Amino acid sequence: MNGLIIVDKDKNITSRDVVNNLNHIFNIKKIGHTGTLDPIATGVLVCLIGKYTKLGNLITALDKEYIAEIKLGIKTDTLDITGNVMEEKNFNITKEQIKKVFASFSHEYMQTVPEFSAVKINGKKLYEYARENQKINLPKRKVTIYSLELLDYSNGIIKFKTKVSKGTYIRSLIMDICEYLNTIGTMSSLRRTKQGKFSIDNAYTLEDIKNNNYKLLNIKDFLDYPIIELKKEEYFKVINGVKLENIYNVKNKVIFTYQNEDIAIYTLDNNYLKMYLKLMD
Repeated sequence: MNGLIIVDKDKNITSRDVVNNLNHIFNIKKIGHTGTLDPIATGVLVCLIGKYTKLGNLITALDKEYIAEIKLGIKTDTLDITGNVMEEKNFNITKEQIKKVFASFSHEYMQTVPEFSAVKINGKKLYEYARENQKINLPKRKVTIYSLELLDYSNGIIKFKTKVSKGTYIRSLIMDICEYLNTIGTMSSLRRTKQGKFSIDNAYTLEDIKNNNYKLLNIKDFLDYPIIELKKEEYFKVINGVKLENIYNVKNKVIFTYQNEDIAIYTLDNNYLKMYLKLMD
């Protein structure tokens, strides 16, 4: 079994829990996801099955869209509502102030990774340092905020939509937004609505999948690369990773198939095509 499935992750379960459920439902061990969602978060979790797990880097690199809420006036250790409250503060923020900050925030910047995250430093995850009350210099990552749109502001809750690059932590983005607003706040909800072209509109809950109500996508459904069916002599070259002349006029990458089976993805290298990813075991 090989394919891609878009799962609508429920709240209060981990991304690993989703994969474990899929292992059981499909009775297959080789399943992975392409972008962790915290237990508090819901929404699009792209999962790859069988040999498609090799495509993980291509999918993880895609931009993401979220709808999130900020609860103003409190700060927690985890930067979300599930954490311990570290500080409380009165606030007086207007909708106009929020819009002004949002309008200035669409840019590339160095974002600090949250203390409670799975990023490793010296072979140890940051949240492990945090739980042991060990202070460590938090790493920074270059991220891009493509858009920030205010959806609602009432009762001290800011609801917004944002499109961001790979590696962006919405909890950290919220911390930075609050700093610009000269206040404190924490993430109270998060829903991933898109990852690349994968939309929540085409996602399935675990209950849907258990009830056989889902669509499994194949590589042709989600990678916009040309597909070329190989002749027998070309097939043997490709499975052995031989470089090929670009007689197909490929501009970027190409999917090679043989007898309607996905064989490999090749990429343009000067005027030649070279192996990017072998899809056969």
